[in-house]
Amino acid sequence: MTISREEPVFQNLIVAEEDGIGIIKINRPELRNTLSKDTLAEIEKAIDYHERRDEVKVIVITSEGRQSFAAGADIRQLHERTMLEALVPGIQATFRKVELCNKPTIAALNGYAIGGGCELAISCDIRIAADHCKIGLPELNLAIIPGGGGTQRLARIVGKGRALEMILTGELLDAKRAEEIGLVSRAVPYEQLWDAVKETADKIKRKGPVAVRLAKMVVQRGFDVDLDTALMLEKFAQTIAFATEDKHEGTKAFLEKRPPVFKNR
Repeated sequence: MTISREEPVFQNLIVAEEDGIGIIKINRPELRNTLSKDTLAEIEKAIDYHERRDEVKVIVITSEGRQSFAAGADIRQLHERTMLEALVPGIQATFRKVELCNKPTIAALNGYAIGGGCELAISCDIRIAADHCKIGLPELNLAIIPGGGGTQRLARIVGKGRALEMILTGELLDAKRAEEIGLVSRAVPYEQLWDAVKETADKIKRKGPVAVRLAKMVVQRGFDVDLDTALMLEKFAQTIAFATEDKHEGTKAFLEKRPPVFKNR
């Protein structure tokens, strides 16, 4: 018996696969690619979709157009939210799902990444920005604070002092400055953005797939625990890697001076 799986339907995203890269593109350019509740739910669904597909090795999150990567939350929806609604998992849960995705994620910042857009970007493993992009957390202008993990992830990426300055002043950084402080890995001309993203993704795709997942897991799960516990996680992950066929193939290919052929097992 053949069980058919229906392809998921997306209203606010374009979801595709290109040469082993799973693409999640926010498709609301007329609304500056704002992150409505429906859009956040679709991002979670798209992550699940790409995680299930063996042919997808790297996931890229970007958006349509060149004005905004994501201009944050839908302010109309935000205006209507009550105090207790802020306690639901919401945007935090979506971005935590992105962060803990079992495949590497790259944010391709094709425009302004503001508020929730910045928080989406910093939940990804790697960020590459077009040089006209600006990024920041201006939520205090609305008398609220970053609520999608921005207060925590930004400090872990750029340091507490810089994070506090960005959050308290609401300053938006240009791509070059963001690159200087390590908020983005690279700042490139807009016309070269996809080539830069694909170059990075291709480098990851050539690595042992199991090792890629293990490395991401250990970094993510080990970052906030004490060093001894983190090193033990690393030891256990390495033990798993040593037991894979890909480890045997990778070392053998190195000795034989040929490219490895990994099988994800």
